Amino acid sequence: MKKIESIADMTAWAEEMRAAGRSIGLVSTMGALHAGKEALLRAALAKADVVVVSIFVNPLQFGANELIARYPRSLADDLRICEAAGVHAVFVPLEEEMLPRGFSTFVTEEILGKPLDGQARTAHFRGVATVIAKLFNLIRPRYAFFGQKTAQRAAVVRKVSADLGFGVEVVVVPTAREPDGLAAGVANRNFTDSQRQQALAIHRALVRVQEMVASGVRSPDRLVAEATHVLGEYRRVRVIYVAVADRRTMEPVREIVLGETLLVIAAWVDEVRLIDNALLV
Repeated sequence: MKKIESIADMTAWAEEMRAAGRSIGLVSTMGALHAGKEALLRAALAKADVVVVSIFVNPLQFGANELIARYPRSLADDLRICEAAGVHAVFVPLEEEMLPRGFSTFVTEEILGKPLDGQARTAHFRGVATVIAKLFNLIRPRYAFFGQKTAQRAAVVRKVSADLGFGVEVVVVPTAREPDGLAAGVANRNFTDSQRQQALAIHRALVRVQEMVASGVRSPDRLVAEATHVLGEYRRVRVIYVAVADRRTMEPVREIVLGETLLVIAAWVDEVRLIDNALLV
């Protein structure tokens, strides 16, 4: 496995791979890899000829009240995970090279990034889109891999790729879950037992709504109300949003289309922000 730190070296390596006719899969991360990211690595290795994992804590996607200093760093562990998985290269750029002094060019997707997380974190998707566009430009992957848990991020990146002509296929990988159903995530490792039980409210709400849909319920209002009720039974859970949305546009819908509609949830558990979703089938 090759560790690459400079943009010039990353571009040269990627050009070499493409010249050899090898397709590149990109898994973009901020490090602190967990089971969800490992699922992306496996999917990428199964589809692409070579896989690059980027590790860059992107300051542009943090809001005014979100402290980047609190984001966990575990580069040595991340590199071990990538090497054990069989990743071909890990790109670990310095912030001063990715976002040098005077950096003033941003990519803003104006539709898919507006609802849901776009309302709760107004600058988030601009930060995501800007850095992913730069990675696409430098690496020119054929595929980019995202987890279903971050469905809106995947939708925004797919639109950026299409609109700006990058030609990158966005592959969405099913959400990796721990045995109790909690979606894999950076925060999980630091949960106390009681916090974990509170966090499981989100998964329980998703399961309850899936059961209702399976029994024939098709009213988005009823489904949202029931999910909100389940979350409300947990005193340390504060709802940010609950919505039934189109899986491609992320806009709230008034009619359930099985296989095309998501129940999406964002909530605080104490001071930890969690997101999750489920496809309604």
